[in-house]
Formats: sequence, structure tokens, C-alpha cells
Amino acid sequence: MDRTTSDILWQLEQVDFSYKDQPVLAEIDLTLSSGKCYGILGPNGSGKTTLLDLLCGLAAADKGEIRYRETLLKQWQARELAQRIALVPQDFQVRFGFSVREVVEMGRHPHLGRFSSLTEQGHALVDAVMAEMGVDGFATRSVTRLSGGEKQRVAVARALVQDPEVLLLDEATSNLDIYHSLSILALIHRRVVGQGLTVVAAIHDLNLAAYFCDELIFLKNGRIICQGPTDEVLRPHVIEEVYGVEAQVREDAFSACNQVSYRLPAA
Repeated sequence: MDRTTSDILWQLEQVDFSYKDQPVLAEIDLTLSSGKCYGILGPNGSGKTTLLDLLCGLAAADKGEIRYRETLLKQWQARELAQRIALVPQDFQVRFGFSVREVVEMGRHPHLGRFSSLTEQGHALVDAVMAEMGVDGFATRSVTRLSGGEKQRVAVARALVQDPEVLLLDEATSNLDIYHSLSILALIHRRVVGQGLTVVAAIHDLNLAAYFCDELIFLKNGRIICQGPTDEVLRPHVIEEVYGVEAQVREDAFSACNQVSYRLPAA
């Protein structure tokens, strides 16, 4: 089925980006539609985090155009983007002693007036999301006293309270144990299916990506190597080209999706 214009969120055309004189991304052509879960994969330093920064306006392209809902991204007001796009960083840091609940409530700020406070509906949303994320049990604890995994759960809760149409995840499960990684990704995926949330996630774990993502985007040395539906592009030759390892992709009955095994190439 052809995507209608209303389905398209982002259009990136020949986008380049450098840090000072160091090229990071080059000739990026990408179209992302609403209501899908996209996985961005690639080795360290391939440009995954930078691509997320470009999508949410934290960084500006050196060359090319980025459009969000048919409007150049640079023409959007920061507040308008914050009402629509939420980012969960890889290393979530809060340097002051806010309570967990106060940090989660910060997700509502883009929707509040200058001197406004949370409405009854806003408080109810915070309560519901904190319960879903399993952080309500330590709501009054200072966020500076949390473990790395607990902080990441709080960061995801804050992003969901923002009630965005797009959720950007930068290795958001890297500090989580297996149970919380799976449960949080499952919770997010339910919003993709049930509420039309769009997710763009930088992921290291190929098997997690295979399980949760509708489409994959493989990066290497700042360029897109391959992109498309997960079952079509998660192939041994693609994994070998991107990561330099031998791979086997097989259908796994237990997880009900393709899963990857890999090893170093023979000497």
C-alpha cells in the first residue's frame, strides 16, 4: 500500500552532518511514517545518536533538508516539537535532588502555560504511567539515589507522560535487566499498535530489534547501508557488511520471530 502524505512524519533528503571537521552522517535519504517502530542499528560511532538528534531538532544538518509533517524542521518552534516528540537518552542524568515523581511530572511541561500547574487530568496521567513503568513504589525518592536501571525507567516514564506522537529511544534499555527491557519495550509496542505511537530506537541488540521493530535502518560509517521491513533486511550478508561478523538468521519458534546468531570470521 502506498503511504499517503498524512502518514509521513519525516522526510530527510541528502542530509550531511559533521562535528567540527569530522563527518558523522552523509547523504542520508530517509522517509519515516507514523504508527511504526523503527530500529536504527550499527556499530559504535556509526551515527545512530546523531540521527536521533537531527530528528528531534537537537542538531541541525550541515546540508540537505529535514521535513517534519511536510514543514522544514528548522521552522518548528521548540515548544511545538516538545509537545510532539519525546527523547529518552542513553545516559539519563538529573544533577539535582528532585523526587522521582517531580522528574516524571516534568514531561508535562511542554503542555503547560508559563505559570500553570498540572491539571487533575495531568496528575492522573502521571499516576497511570508511573504505575505502568513500576516506578510508583519509589515516587518520593530522590532521583540521584536511583540505580542506572531505575533512572532509565524514570526517563521512559517522563517521556510517556509527555504524551508524544513520536518516541525516540537512544539505547534506552542498555542499563536494564532482561525482564525490564522486555516489559518496557512491550509496553511501548502496545502504544504503537493501539494508539499509533511512532518509535525510532537506536538499538545494539539485534534480537531485541528483530522482536519489536517493524522496520530496520542499518548505519555504517555515517551512511545508510540498508533499510526496510525487518524480515526483509535482517539478513546474514547485511549483518556481515555492517558489523564484520559471520551471522545466521533463523526463525525461532519460542520468540515467534527471526533471531540472529553470530561469530567472529574464521581466521
